[in-house]
Amino acid sequence: MRQIPIEAIEEAARHVYQAAIRTPLIRLDLPFPADRPTPEVYLKLESLQPIGSFKIRGAWNAVRQLTPRELSEGVWTVSAGNAAQGVAFAARRAGASCSVMVMDTAPDTKLRAIERLGATIVRASYDECWQTVEAHGSPRMRGHFVHPFDDDRFIAGNGTAGLEILEDLPEVDAVVAALGGGGLLAGIGSVIRARRPGVKIFAAEPETAAPLKTSLARGEASYFEGWTPSFVDGAGGKSVLPTMWPLLKDLVTDSIVMPLDKVASAMRYTADRVHVIAEGAGGTAIAAALSGHAGLGKIVAVVSGGNIDLSRFAEVVGARQ
Repeated sequence: MRQIPIEAIEEAARHVYQAAIRTPLIRLDLPFPADRPTPEVYLKLESLQPIGSFKIRGAWNAVRQLTPRELSEGVWTVSAGNAAQGVAFAARRAGASCSVMVMDTAPDTKLRAIERLGATIVRASYDECWQTVEAHGSPRMRGHFVHPFDDDRFIAGNGTAGLEILEDLPEVDAVVAALGGGGLLAGIGSVIRARRPGVKIFAAEPETAAPLKTSLARGEASYFEGWTPSFVDGAGGKSVLPTMWPLLKDLVTDSIVMPLDKVASAMRYTADRVHVIAEGAGGTAIAAALSGHAGLGKIVAVVSGGNIDLSRFAEVVGARQ
């Protein structure tokens, strides 16, 4: 059985702040009548990381452990944008060159950020990128491959966000995070299982791409039929990788699937109430927490990133009243 030991996450925490920051946990007042039971929702603001995403945690923990020879050959990853920024940031800090296979669904904001970090962009279709994720490699790329989620070191780095959540809110009842490949959920879930096994872990997926919900229903790693792209570009892959399934099936309580209009409403409400810009993946986690499906106690929604074009954000939140 695949596991991420708590000791590996604690070790990551001793190094991750060389690149990442400790992000705040804030309360989100809810738009519900006072006479009705409601969840007490808190936001873990990973959108405030130096690259605007939690991915810096896992990327740095993976890259910092590469050998000098591996670094000299350069590193590369495949990403919709956030993992690309994380690996590019970590590679530059480690003195290594970096190239990124970038999905054609990546927004301009993420592409410009990757370029600013000095990485070379290799454009590819979503299908080619997902095949690369599944195969753990591509004949088009050179150097050491840093997988954007299916890597124990990357997952352990992500888990440091879970340590912070338990430090700031020991009485937490549930944590909700969006599922792209599962690296964030696996990291946080590994911390929760070791430190507070009674706390529930929920995935949040958009209705257009919910492979974990399908996999949980079937009892095996599965593809999501009818996958379609949306503004939720940082979550909602085409499948659950068989190598990630042993972690996710044991750590995740359930997956909460959200309609896109609810995600957009959550993004708009969060910007209005606490002035936080959440990209689609983070908005999906917030929407899931607000839905009540994660329970009515103290619920933490991980705002996994804030890298969305402002014009696109305005379009998404302004089109739905």
